[in-house]
Amino acid sequence: MKRYLDSLQIPGVEELKSDLQLNKPEIAIEIDRERANREGISTGQIGSEIRSAVFGKEVSRYRDENDDYPIMIRYEETQRNNIEELKNLMITYRDMNMGGLIRQVPLSAFADVKYTSTYAGIKRKNQKRVVTLSSNVLSGYNENAVASEVMRESAAYNNIPNGVSVNLAGQKEEQIETMQFLFSALKIALALIILILITQFNSIGRTAIILSEIIFSIIGVLLGQAIFGMDISIVMTGVGIVALAGIVVRNGILLVEFTDILRERGHNLHDAIVEAGRVRMTPVLLTATATILGMIPLAIGFNIDFQTMFTELNPKIHFGGDSVAFWGPLAWTIVFGLGFATFITLILVPVMYQLSENTKARLMRLVRGKKQNDDQTLPDHV
Repeated sequence: MKRYLDSLQIPGVEELKSDLQLNKPEIAIEIDRERANREGISTGQIGSEIRSAVFGKEVSRYRDENDDYPIMIRYEETQRNNIEELKNLMITYRDMNMGGLIRQVPLSAFADVKYTSTYAGIKRKNQKRVVTLSSNVLSGYNENAVASEVMRESAAYNNIPNGVSVNLAGQKEEQIETMQFLFSALKIALALIILILITQFNSIGRTAIILSEIIFSIIGVLLGQAIFGMDISIVMTGVGIVALAGIVVRNGILLVEFTDILRERGHNLHDAIVEAGRVRMTPVLLTATATILGMIPLAIGFNIDFQTMFTELNPKIHFGGDSVAFWGPLAWTIVFGLGFATFITLILVPVMYQLSENTKARLMRLVRGKKQNDDQTLPDHV
């Protein structure tokens, strides 16, 4: 897979590396179990003796005023680093086949020492062995575009053996998890908004009209990002959309609630809608404008040093910085979404309110007409 991807020379991939190392040297001690059983010694005893000789065995501890230190006993360095010396390691044990007689048998009597190579380490994820191919993305390239290209080419690789799967991890996997979390947060927010709106208006129609503004705000975000060619940040753009859901709903509540109040005062449907739009247009525009203007400095990275402004009369104003990369997508999301949704709200919400009431009145007339026809066709009873 690594050689295949390297041969494609995918633009943006800096250097593809693998965390799998197959050439780690290893000394394998293979025990002849049949010979060991004839001697009356188990593999556990052999492994314990070898470990004690090479790594040491704690026999006591030394304690002073501050701490205690383990006392380890093991072979000298020249012996434990010499394979021939380890072959002559005397395995001391009590042979129960001979009445508990203490015996000593050299390791070479029932074990062979071989030089091999093995894996430097075995990594697992969810109890499955994994091998990771990783690379940095060169500057000037979009990470998502490069990752999508790598995944597309990996899917075309035909030499994958059975039982092996290829998945994209790293930042792409984190983005997917973040999107799932933000979608869950948006669902919870919408559920709470729907619950509050139905409780307040006691009407599914008015609730649907107000919730449609969330769709308008998302359309405005996508249009703004597409027109200005901005990159979408999964985290901050998602947080901005969740925040927009609460802001734009408030504007719809102002219009719908005031329209209902005017109708209760005796205004007809058309006059109530027109008057509500005229009266509520000012607070809606003012609050939206104040929010947008407040987000502009955060979106463009407007920085000012207040300390030097008062001490040296030099505010050191500059634009940009690290904060823009983090807070910029959030601020632009609110600016685009709120700006688009505010003007659409002032036009479409009154129209949808009019259509909703007209549809409701038409349905009521149909129901009353059907009821009258049913009453006329009933037979007379004596």
